[in-house]
Amino acid sequence: MKASAVQIRAAVDAPKPETRLYLFHGPDEAGASDLAARLARALGPEAERIDIDMKALREQPGRLADEAASMSLFGGVRYVRVQGIEEGAAEAVTLLLNAERAGNPVVAIGPGLKASGKLVKMAIAAPAAMAHACYVPEGVDAARLASTVAREHGLRLTGDVPQRLASASGGDRAILAREIEKLALYLDAAHDRPRDADGVALDAIGADLNDVELHHAIDAVIDGRVADIGSELAHLSEGGGSAIPLLRQLARRLMTLAELRSDMDSGISSDEVIEKHRIFFREKAAYSRALRRWNSPQIARALDRVRQTERALMHSASAGEVLADAECTAIARAAARARG
Repeated sequence: MKASAVQIRAAVDAPKPETRLYLFHGPDEAGASDLAARLARALGPEAERIDIDMKALREQPGRLADEAASMSLFGGVRYVRVQGIEEGAAEAVTLLLNAERAGNPVVAIGPGLKASGKLVKMAIAAPAAMAHACYVPEGVDAARLASTVAREHGLRLTGDVPQRLASASGGDRAILAREIEKLALYLDAAHDRPRDADGVALDAIGADLNDVELHHAIDAVIDGRVADIGSELAHLSEGGGSAIPLLRQLARRLMTLAELRSDMDSGISSDEVIEKHRIFFREKAAYSRALRRWNSPQIARALDRVRQTERALMHSASAGEVLADAECTAIARAAARARG
């Protein structure tokens, strides 16, 4: 079934045995990951997580259904997670939904899936599945998200603080959560000791999300300015920027660019495409340059590499910030060679 935001939050907070698949698609990968984490919390701290990647699903389509039906060695709760699910998993999902039994829920995150694609339609049509589109919150929704996350940390945001936090984080839940955690620590807030957080408190923690540095670094990558990328990344690091926000904002830029380029491929001029998508006037020149430089396959490859790098950063044994810097440099070099 197709689930609204309210329905999916209720579903993951109190999972039902008959729901075999939770499919989260759309560009807000951070939001999808948050929903997956809520499901994990609802299943309990002892729940065992089984990770399956797309390579395994292509080679062994039946594995998803097998893992969903398998019992833990000690009889505990299990669930299956698929990061970066793609249309190529259709056979695996079909086997899962048609299996005689499947006691372990599957949560699948597919930021690259389209609502019109086969996989999403399959999940919407299936009584044993829930599909939810995750979009980056904007405007009132973003401010409401800031207030919701703050309440989880014992904070009551007052005045224009919700809007300021929402605007500064650009709808990125990871950045938003980080700033709210800093604010809660500063005010010594918690569930059992709630605190009011006003503009004075926000100013006091120096909530500077490095918007300018982040924007300049991403511009250098997309423009293929290899000579500048090193200094831009250094400025970002000096200002307290980190790899995850950089990669997520870069991914969003590439996704927007992919949408624009897709319209161009159908015969619309770059100027018409930019007007159609209501690109902010200060960004029109940058998008115009990028559309002349990048073609659709190149954008898709770059986006895939950015997502793979972010996932690699999540592993405790990763090289950390170096991975992001190296990938940004590699994409900048590819952009320097690219001609859309």
